[in-house]
Amino acid sequence: MNLHGKAWKFGDNVDTDQIIPARYLVTSDAAELAEHCLEDTAPEFHKKVSVGDVMVGLKNFGCGSSREHAPIAIKGAGVSAVIAKSFARIFYRNSINLGLPLFETDAAERIAQNDILEINPITGEIKNLTKEETYQAQPLPPFAQEIMAAGGLMKYVAKQKGLRPR
Repeated sequence: MNLHGKAWKFGDNVDTDQIIPARYLVTSDAAELAEHCLEDTAPEFHKKVSVGDVMVGLKNFGCGSSREHAPIAIKGAGVSAVIAKSFARIFYRNSINLGLPLFETDAAERIAQNDILEINPITGEIKNLTKEETYQAQPLPPFAQEIMAAGGLMKYVAKQKGLRPR
Protein backbone atom coordinates (compact mmCIF):
# COMPACT_ATOMS: atom_id res chain seq x y z
CA MET A 1 0.00 0.00 0.00
CA ASN A 2 1.38 3.39 -0.99
CA LEU A 3 1.90 6.16 1.54
CA HIS A 4 0.38 9.54 0.68
CA GLY A 5 0.68 12.92 2.36
CA LYS A 6 1.90 16.48 2.53
CA ALA A 7 5.62 17.21 2.95
CA TRP A 8 6.97 18.90 6.06
CA LYS A 9 10.43 20.13 5.01
CA PHE A 10 13.41 20.48 7.34
CA GLY A 11 17.13 21.01 6.78
CA ASP A 12 20.36 19.29 7.77
CA ASN A 13 21.11 17.82 11.20
CA VAL A 14 17.60 17.67 12.65
CA ASP A 15 18.50 16.10 15.97
CA THR A 16 16.45 14.02 18.36
CA ASP A 17 16.25 16.91 20.86
CA GLN A 18 14.60 19.04 18.17
CA ILE A 19 12.20 16.21 17.34
CA ILE A 20 11.23 15.70 20.97
CA PRO A 21 12.81 17.99 23.58
CA ALA A 22 14.41 16.21 26.54
CA ARG A 23 11.96 17.76 29.00
CA TYR A 24 9.26 15.40 27.63
CA LEU A 25 11.20 12.16 28.02
CA VAL A 26 9.26 11.31 31.18
CA THR A 27 6.72 9.39 29.10
CA SER A 28 6.69 6.93 26.22
CA ASP A 29 3.03 7.62 25.41
CA ALA A 30 2.90 8.25 21.65
CA ALA A 31 -0.07 10.64 21.82
CA GLU A 32 1.52 12.75 24.54
CA LEU A 33 4.89 12.84 22.77
CA ALA A 34 3.16 13.79 19.51
CA GLU A 35 1.80 16.95 21.16
CA HIS A 36 5.39 18.12 21.68
CA CYS A 37 6.94 16.84 18.44
CA LEU A 38 9.14 19.59 16.95
CA GLU A 39 7.71 22.01 19.51
CA ASP A 40 10.77 24.27 19.63
CA THR A 41 11.66 23.97 15.92
CA ALA A 42 8.24 24.16 14.25
CA PRO A 43 5.69 25.16 16.93
CA GLU A 44 2.75 24.79 14.53
CA PHE A 45 3.68 21.22 13.57
CA HIS A 46 1.64 19.23 16.11
CA LYS A 47 -1.48 21.33 15.42
CA LYS A 48 -1.27 21.24 11.62
CA VAL A 49 0.20 17.83 10.80
CA SER A 50 -2.30 15.38 9.31
CA VAL A 51 -2.29 11.61 9.41
CA GLY A 52 -0.24 10.39 6.47
CA ASP A 53 1.98 13.48 6.15
CA VAL A 54 5.67 12.96 5.40
CA MET A 55 8.68 14.57 7.08
CA VAL A 56 11.51 15.49 4.71
CA GLY A 57 15.00 16.30 5.90
CA LEU A 58 18.37 16.69 4.30
CA LYS A 59 21.62 15.28 5.72
CA ASN A 60 21.98 13.47 9.05
CA PHE A 61 18.31 13.41 10.06
CA GLY A 62 17.82 12.08 13.60
CA CYS A 63 21.34 12.77 14.85
CA GLY A 64 22.00 13.31 18.55
CA SER A 65 21.03 10.98 21.35
CA SER A 66 19.73 7.50 20.66
CA ARG A 67 16.35 8.10 22.23
CA GLU A 68 13.49 5.98 20.91
CA HIS A 69 11.13 8.79 21.86
CA ALA A 70 11.93 10.65 18.61
CA PRO A 71 10.43 8.08 16.20
CA ILE A 72 7.62 7.42 18.70
CA ALA A 73 6.73 11.13 18.65
CA ILE A 74 6.89 11.31 14.84
CA LYS A 75 4.77 8.22 14.39
CA GLY A 76 2.38 9.33 17.13
CA ALA A 77 1.86 12.62 15.27
CA GLY A 78 0.53 10.61 12.33
CA VAL A 79 3.55 10.96 10.05
CA SER A 80 3.60 8.01 7.63
CA ALA A 81 7.30 8.19 6.63
CA VAL A 82 10.47 10.25 6.75
CA ILE A 83 12.54 11.03 3.66
CA ALA A 84 16.08 12.41 3.93
CA LYS A 85 19.42 12.50 2.14
CA SER A 86 20.86 10.56 5.08
CA PHE A 87 19.92 9.40 8.57
CA ALA A 88 21.83 8.95 11.78
CA ARG A 89 22.24 5.17 12.05
CA ILE A 90 20.75 4.72 15.52
CA PHE A 91 17.70 6.83 14.54
CA TYR A 92 17.34 4.69 11.41
CA ARG A 93 17.39 1.48 13.44
CA ASN A 94 15.07 2.80 16.16
CA SER A 95 12.60 3.92 13.49
CA ILE A 96 12.58 0.53 11.79
CA ASN A 97 12.16 -1.19 15.17
CA LEU A 98 9.17 1.04 15.93
CA GLY A 99 7.56 0.69 12.49
CA LEU A 100 8.35 4.15 11.06
CA PRO A 101 9.45 3.86 7.40
CA LEU A 102 12.50 5.85 6.31
CA PHE A 103 13.65 6.54 2.75
CA GLU A 104 17.11 7.79 1.80
CA THR A 105 17.45 9.79 -1.41
CA ASP A 106 19.41 12.74 -2.74
CA ALA A 107 16.10 13.91 -4.21
CA ALA A 108 15.07 15.14 -0.75
CA GLU A 109 16.46 18.50 -1.86
CA ARG A 110 13.86 18.65 -4.67
CA ILE A 111 10.92 18.31 -2.28
CA ALA A 112 9.44 21.54 -0.91
CA GLN A 113 7.21 22.31 2.07
CA ASN A 114 3.59 21.28 1.36
CA ASP A 115 4.39 19.22 -1.77
CA ILE A 116 2.03 16.26 -1.98
CA LEU A 117 3.94 12.98 -2.05
CA GLU A 118 3.11 9.37 -2.78
CA ILE A 119 5.62 6.73 -1.69
CA ASN A 120 5.79 3.08 -2.68
CA PRO A 121 7.46 1.52 0.38
CA ILE A 122 8.37 -1.68 -1.49
CA THR A 123 10.15 -0.08 -4.46
CA GLY A 124 11.23 3.21 -2.85
CA GLU A 125 9.62 5.21 -5.64
CA ILE A 126 8.50 8.67 -4.53
CA LYS A 127 6.06 10.63 -6.67
CA ASN A 128 5.90 14.36 -6.09
CA LEU A 129 2.34 14.98 -7.25
CA THR A 130 2.74 18.74 -6.84
CA LYS A 131 5.75 19.00 -9.16
CA GLU A 132 4.84 15.99 -11.32
CA GLU A 133 8.27 14.45 -10.65
CA THR A 134 9.34 10.96 -9.65
CA TYR A 135 12.35 10.18 -7.47
CA GLN A 136 14.01 6.95 -6.45
CA ALA A 137 14.84 6.31 -2.81
CA GLN A 138 16.71 3.38 -1.39
CA PRO A 139 13.92 0.81 -0.82
CA LEU A 140 13.64 -0.70 2.63
CA PRO A 141 15.57 -3.96 2.94
CA PRO A 142 13.33 -7.07 2.96
CA PHE A 143 13.80 -7.66 6.71
CA ALA A 144 12.76 -4.05 7.41
CA GLN A 145 9.72 -4.48 5.16
CA GLU A 146 8.71 -7.51 7.24
CA ILE A 147 9.13 -5.52 10.46
CA MET A 148 7.07 -2.65 8.99
CA ALA A 149 4.32 -5.05 7.85
CA ALA A 150 4.11 -6.45 11.38
CA GLY A 151 3.91 -2.97 12.93
CA GLY A 152 7.36 -2.88 14.51
CA LEU A 153 10.04 -5.21 15.88
CA MET A 154 8.16 -6.33 18.99
CA LYS A 155 5.11 -7.36 16.97
CA TYR A 156 7.36 -9.00 14.37
CA VAL A 157 9.14 -11.10 17.02
CA ALA A 158 5.84 -12.03 18.67
CA LYS A 159 4.48 -13.14 15.30
CA GLN A 160 7.62 -15.20 14.59
CA LYS A 161 7.30 -16.93 17.97
CA GLY A 162 3.56 -17.47 17.59
CA LEU A 163 2.83 -15.16 20.52
CA ARG A 164 0.06 -12.68 20.82
CA PRO A 165 1.50 -9.13 20.70
CA ARG A 166 0.41 -6.61 23.32
